[in-house]
Amino acid sequence: SSCVFSTAAQQRSTGDECGPEDPRDEPKHPLSDCALEHKAIKLEEQVRDLTERYRKALADSENVRRRTQKFVEDAKLFGIQSFCRDLVEVADILEKTTDCAAGEAEPSNPNPTLKKICEGLSLIEAKLQSVFAKHGLQKMNPVGGKYDPYDHEIVCHVPAEGVQPGTIALVTQDGYKLHGRTIRHALVGVAVESQE
Repeated sequence: SSCVFSTAAQQRSTGDECGPEDPRDEPKHPLSDCALEHKAIKLEEQVRDLTERYRKALADSENVRRRTQKFVEDAKLFGIQSFCRDLVEVADILEKTTDCAAGEAEPSNPNPTLKKICEGLSLIEAKLQSVFAKHGLQKMNPVGGKYDPYDHEIVCHVPAEGVQPGTIALVTQDGYKLHGRTIRHALVGVAVESQE
């Protein structure tokens, strides 16, 4: 019987140790429905905010990409602009030399060497203009057209004889455009009504 008593005492003592659960270990009460709805609304607002930020960042990066692409394309087209400005001065000298040689090689002057030089200069001038055209460099031909301050620079006024006032009557220096952009203004004389 002492054996039974000690086993019962053991059970009672272990039972005391395993008493009712500690209130701290009980699961917390779930959040109320109102609190959950409030939390869901906050999360939806955050998602909307982040989505809007993402869209703005995407649009900004697309704009930067487009601007960069345009910059690269312009650099390819107009990177030779200063080189072209220098070459058109050479073209001017060549044109004046060709005109001068052609004036000297008139039929009254039978010098065959001068005629060949004149023909060679004309061929060089034509080839230079074709190379210019190949790379998008074009000479302006404003005579008879209206004055445009973006393309022309007035160096003189001439009496409007047979032409409408404001019309370009003469060109003292050719202007050039590179892919539609003026790289050298044409120096022009504009017709004006004569004041008597």
